[in-house]
Amino acid sequence: MTEPKKACVFCREPGGEIVWSNSLARVVNVNDEDHPAFCRVILQRHAREMTDLNESERDEMMRIVFAVEQAQRKFLEPEKINLACFGNMVAHVHWHVIPRFRLDPHYPNPVWGSRTAGTAQTLPDGYWARFHDALVDQLG
Repeated sequence: MTEPKKACVFCREPGGEIVWSNSLARVVNVNDEDHPAFCRVILQRHAREMTDLNESERDEMMRIVFAVEQAQRKFLEPEKINLACFGNMVAHVHWHVIPRFRLDPHYPNPVWGSRTAGTAQTLPDGYWARFHDALVDQLG
């Protein structure tokens, strides 16, 4: 069963600062102070599960997720990229794309887990503009 659109925060709000979008999805900067390059890829319409999308939409959604990961790797050279599609708190298809660094505030724990002695990674100058341009190059 689908929850009413008005009840869904991602149907009402962008979910962060929009960095790139098309008719299927938007990529947003989550503005997380501990993980400043944390992005979400959010479906533009309401759907609860990836299997609610048709095959071509699923393929396109993953193409966008992988483009975000690739751009993060190119500009940040993280230790690891965490990809997750939970939806437990917001039952609207969205992917978390989170670059992880050995010295980040939670490493090696999940970003929602216990803090460690690390500090937030500083983003390079002009990161979001270059990140946007990389997505445009890959996705249009």
